[in-house]
Amino acid sequence: MSRVLVVEDEQHLADGLRFNLEAEGYTVQVVESGEAALELLSDSAAGFDVVVLDVMLPGKDGFTVMSELRGAGQFIPTLMLTARSHPEDVLKGFAAGADDYLTKPFELSILIARIGGLLRRRDWLKSPVKTPPKDVFVFGEKSVDFNALELRVREQVFPLTLMEANLLRYLIEHEGQPVSRKKMLEEVWGLHEDTDTRAIDNFIVRLRRYLEDDPARPRHVLTVRGVGYRFVAKPGM
Repeated sequence: MSRVLVVEDEQHLADGLRFNLEAEGYTVQVVESGEAALELLSDSAAGFDVVVLDVMLPGKDGFTVMSELRGAGQFIPTLMLTARSHPEDVLKGFAAGADDYLTKPFELSILIARIGGLLRRRDWLKSPVKTPPKDVFVFGEKSVDFNALELRVREQVFPLTLMEANLLRYLIEHEGQPVSRKKMLEEVWGLHEDTDTRAIDNFIVRLRRYLEDDPARPRHVLTVRGVGYRFVAKPGM
């Protein structure tokens, strides 16, 4: 039976989520603050399988909680839940390390489906029997495993968020081609509104830290002035 932690300070919403998730067979615990969530999740014995994390919380907000979890090496699947619907807020959630994002008001069936999807991905990663065939891209002494969400650079292993992996996959699929920021926002994250396309740069900076020997002089993820970026698997060839 999967355990869900709901981090939500609106009592009526928290109670509704608990009731409906328990009706679906989940074990549910509710906390009202980011600090309480971090305390629970820092205890590995708590054993939660997925987190539903509201952004607007008293004290530490959801973005801060998400960043601190990922910074501490906690990669529990997390769905961010918020009344904010601006594309910049969606990107901020993904940048903090969220696996999925849902805005209020939402259809309960969609939330339950999103939670189920996060849990299935977790099960794929845990079970060698259920894991799909390896989806690995190798370039030089580096490789990215899109199923395990891991980037290997020689002896180092960098865990990737789902959004980082999706962005890197998109760049690799368009290897050698200039890809605009707008195109990445639309086709990787489905953001079709008037969004500050520079928001994508934060993700590129992080990927360069993992990929490049010298992030200040990138050789794999190149800037195309006035357009966006271009991925090069074998620089100098």
